Amino acid sequence: MSRPLSLFIAWRYLFARKSHNVINIISMIGVAGLAVGTLALVVVLSVYNGFDGLVMSLYHTFDADLRITPAEGKTFSPRTSPFDTLKTLPGIASWSEVLEENVLLEYRGKQDLVTLKGVDSIYEAVTPLHSKMVSGEFRLHHGEIEQAVVGRAIANTLRVGVHFIDPLTVHLPRRESRISLVNPAASLKSDFLYPTGVFAVEQAFDSKYVFVPIAFVRRLAGYTDAVSAIEVRLHAGIDVRVIAGKLRASLGRAFEVKDRYQQNEAIYAMMKSEKAMIYAILIFIIVIISCNVLASLAMLILEKKDDIRILRCLGADTKLIRRVFLLEGWMISLLGVVCGVLGGLLLCFLQQRFGLVGMPGNFLVPAYPVTVLWSDVLWVAVSVAGIGFVAALLPACTIRRETGDSD
Repeated sequence: MSRPLSLFIAWRYLFARKSHNVINIISMIGVAGLAVGTLALVVVLSVYNGFDGLVMSLYHTFDADLRITPAEGKTFSPRTSPFDTLKTLPGIASWSEVLEENVLLEYRGKQDLVTLKGVDSIYEAVTPLHSKMVSGEFRLHHGEIEQAVVGRAIANTLRVGVHFIDPLTVHLPRRESRISLVNPAASLKSDFLYPTGVFAVEQAFDSKYVFVPIAFVRRLAGYTDAVSAIEVRLHAGIDVRVIAGKLRASLGRAFEVKDRYQQNEAIYAMMKSEKAMIYAILIFIIVIISCNVLASLAMLILEKKDDIRILRCLGADTKLIRRVFLLEGWMISLLGVVCGVLGGLLLCFLQQRFGLVGMPGNFLVPAYPVTVLWSDVLWVAVSVAGIGFVAALLPACTIRRETGDSD
């Protein structure tokens, strides 16, 4: 019986006009402050989720589902029996041989240090990079002519044009000889090929990679069948962890099998820590805003001294009276939480639908990306409601001292 009664009285106190107008103002400021803080949390976390999803989609375009590399050394031969598993393991859509080498790239007198990524014809056929071409096409062969696909940042640095007739010249130190200080050029092995396309994924990739046929890299580096990695793409809906476990068991400790997260573990960890820091900063701001709830409730307790004495005369104990003011303070917080969550979801919907706030400059997307995760919304609501409860609990616990009454 005491709970419905305390809730009824708290509800009447919340919406009844106070004798001191300043208490109304402080209460509304507390509601508005919590609403704005909650709205900011929902919107900021959703925008961060949007950027997180955008970055992950870009990395998914470039990175394979699984990447097999040697545990020691730089290259290995895929012509050994353990790799027969790739041909028979269900769930694997395709796998490609990859050979990477750091080289000096020259074009029309300009030079840049880049990474040649030699890939086979299977990679050329199934790569998602076809959708990320900004100029030309992803094609590494034109008949017998070997061609290259260049990252946009490299193309801008070297002023590469896919319709020009000038070739890209590649310089790589000879593996079998030392660098000659007298004639360094004699220690380099050079070859050329023609640019056929420019891709744009993300700055880290666009400024580093040039895709070429794997036969070109092997010939330049003096390898026969060596690869630096095997990239595996799976059918949709296949559990990556299951396939990775089977490959690790088949290949043994001589090889490492990494999924997309493990290939870019530092980046994913950084994104998670950034999100946690954003959440912590905004929660701290909400803690400060909650002081308005504490202040309004403390003033209301002082104003309602006569009501408290009447309740005591009617048989109410201190516990019930405390619960009345605790519920009122918490309802102020919950009102702010509800308004903030609804306002944040509305803004996110409008941004998703109409792109109200555009991205500055020439970015990959025209407007700020937004992805609402209901787990984030629930966590925000629970956190702010919890802070509001603590803010209401502190003045409610001082009922006996503030009113000068005792049980």
